[in-house]
Amino acid sequence: MLINRNLIALNMEAKDKNEALRELIALVKRENKIASEEKFLDCVLHREKEFSTGVGNGIAIPHGRSETVNEALVAFAKLNNRIDWNSVDDELVDLIFLLGVPEKNTENLHLKILAQLSRKLMDEEFVKVLREARTEQEVFDALSDIEVG
Repeated sequence: MLINRNLIALNMEAKDKNEALRELIALVKRENKIASEEKFLDCVLHREKEFSTGVGNGIAIPHGRSETVNEALVAFAKLNNRIDWNSVDDELVDLIFLLGVPEKNTENLHLKILAQLSRKLMDEEFVKVLREARTEQEVFDALSDIEVG
């Protein structure tokens, strides 16, 4: 499974993009989904420099494909305060989905995961559920059908 309750952070107090990414990546490392926090952070930040992953509507989907990723993953954070993500619509971000896939044998896996997530995020009711979620279980239930393949 791509996500579990331990990859969900509610009420995150990050003050900026780098702090939010570091906190999410630390969660991912604790779950043994990656071998190196710094290498994965570098990978995700490199992608951010190419094009912002702030997709609009207060949502960011930072992602990376790296040899340091042990298995495909989705981590989620809901921020207490919106932060600047250089989003396409210039809105501040309060929902973050961090995606990671291994460098090899991915067969465009990151694109498949992004497509599934993007379809769900077009549903205003789904986004409302995430914004109103008070427990990791509520978020997990909403995201549990995002799968590999």
